[in-house]
Amino acid sequence: MMLLVIDIGNTSITFGIFSGKKLIEERKIPTKIAYSLRECTTEIYNLPHRSKIKDTIISSVAPDTLLQLEKILKRVFKKRPLVLGRDIKAPIKNLYKYPEQVGQDRLVNGVAAYALYNRGSKKRPLLIIDFGTAVTFDVISKDNEYLGGLIFPGIRLSLENLSRRAALLPKIEIKRPKSLVGKDTKESMRSGLLNGYGSLCDGIVKRVGSLYKVKPEVIATGGDAPLIAKYANSIKKVEPNLTLKGLRLTYERGKTLEE
Repeated sequence: MMLLVIDIGNTSITFGIFSGKKLIEERKIPTKIAYSLRECTTEIYNLPHRSKIKDTIISSVAPDTLLQLEKILKRVFKKRPLVLGRDIKAPIKNLYKYPEQVGQDRLVNGVAAYALYNRGSKKRPLLIIDFGTAVTFDVISKDNEYLGGLIFPGIRLSLENLSRRAALLPKIEIKRPKSLVGKDTKESMRSGLLNGYGSLCDGIVKRVGSLYKVKPEVIATGGDAPLIAKYANSIKKVEPNLTLKGLRLTYERGKTLEE
C-alpha cells in the first residue's frame, strides 16, 4: 500500500509518497497553484504511483488552500482525505495553553522527532527548529509532550521586508557570504542574515537548556535548514522531511487506534 502525505504551508505544498516506511517520492508546488483547478489537478494526476495510492493524510496551516485541495483530491482519488486535527490527531500530548492554536505541522514534527531521536533509556527534551515562512522553535519533553515554543519571521520573509522597506538595500540571492565581515552591501546582507540566524539559533538553544536544566537534542528541518546549520554550532541533526515522516507515523498510529 502507498500513502500520500501532504503538507500545506503558506508558501508551498509538499507531497510525499510512502511505500511502507520508505519515502519514495517528494514533490513541491507553490501554494497559490491550489487555486488553479486545472493546474493543481494536473499536478496531482502526474504524481508517480498515483494508481497505487490507497489513502491520503494532510497537514495544513492554510484553511482556504486546504478546502481547494480537498475538492481536487476527492475528484482524483474518489476518496475523502484525512485532515490532521479534524479526522485524526497527532499522537503527542499537547500542553499548549490553547491547544487549537498550535500548527498541526509543529505537532507532527514532534511526533517524528520523538520517534527518531528519543529511543531507549537516555531520553531528553527535544528542540525542533523549522525554517519555513516562519522560523519556529518547538520543545518536546522526554515523555512525548508538546510543551510550547517560539515563533520568528522566516529568513526569506525578513529579507523581503528589509529590501522593501530600505530603499538603498538591493534584493539578493541567499547564499554563503565570502566572510563574516562583508566588503560590499550584498555580502554584508548575506552575512548578517545567515550569521544572524545562526547566532539566534545558538542563543535560543542555550536558553532552552538553561530553562529545563538539560541540553536538548536539536533537530532542524525546513528548506533552509541545511544552509543555516552551517552557521549554528547547536544544530547537529538536519531532517528535511520531518513533517512528512510525522504525517506517516500519525496515519499509522491513528489507524491502529481505530482498529
